[in-house]
Amino acid sequence: MINFKRQANAIKNFKENKHDKNDPVNKINKNAIIAEIKVHSPKYGDLLKNRKELDILKIYEEAGAVGISYITDKQHFNGNFKVFEEICKNTELPVLRKDFITTKDEIEKTAEAGASTVLIISRLLKEETAEFVDFAMSCGLDTLVEVHNKEEIEVAKDTKTSMIGINNRDIRKLELDDGTVSLTEKLANLIPKDRIIISESGIANLNDLNTVLKYTDAALIGTSFMKTNFETQKEFVKSFVRGKYE
Repeated sequence: MINFKRQANAIKNFKENKHDKNDPVNKINKNAIIAEIKVHSPKYGDLLKNRKELDILKIYEEAGAVGISYITDKQHFNGNFKVFEEICKNTELPVLRKDFITTKDEIEKTAEAGASTVLIISRLLKEETAEFVDFAMSCGLDTLVEVHNKEEIEVAKDTKTSMIGINNRDIRKLELDDGTVSLTEKLANLIPKDRIIISESGIANLNDLNTVLKYTDAALIGTSFMKTNFETQKEFVKSFVRGKYE
């Protein structure tokens, strides 16, 4: 039996069934979106705005997201690992932990929390990237190896990861750069087609989304969803899943 709490499986299933005309859901859900519960941005400040993370989780579920992402980094993104654990406990969707992970203890901690996937940043781990991917897989986790240039793609290709994410922004600048989806256009064709390709960050509207999905299998979106008012957030996220404003 396929475990759809694994992010790679969920995206593959979405792609395989999106053209199934016998499934009414697949007629309207066009795009694989990993929706991020992002509480703070170094560029925009507080994004939670007195809302509750689990309420946002419910909105993302109802909007048709294929997965959930949460940043646990405290210093720059005001993340909270206990909140991350609660998110994992309260959804059947795959949950990705994003953080600047550099130790295997943190990978074990991620698995123990009930996560599906852990972010592995090739820029941070360099030649240790493959070792960390193997260790995460041995802990039962999917891995999303993040890249930002050609050299990092070569590092990612030499790992067993099923998913490679193109971060349109430079992590060294903590979102204060003007990264755009043009980076996904530039790099995506350098990634082997047997990997699931995900475009991350800088996706602000449907034009951006349509651009990246010409080259990738899914998109990870946080800031633009979180900047939307709570009252209209579900419909806004739905518009990305369905590929049109309603």
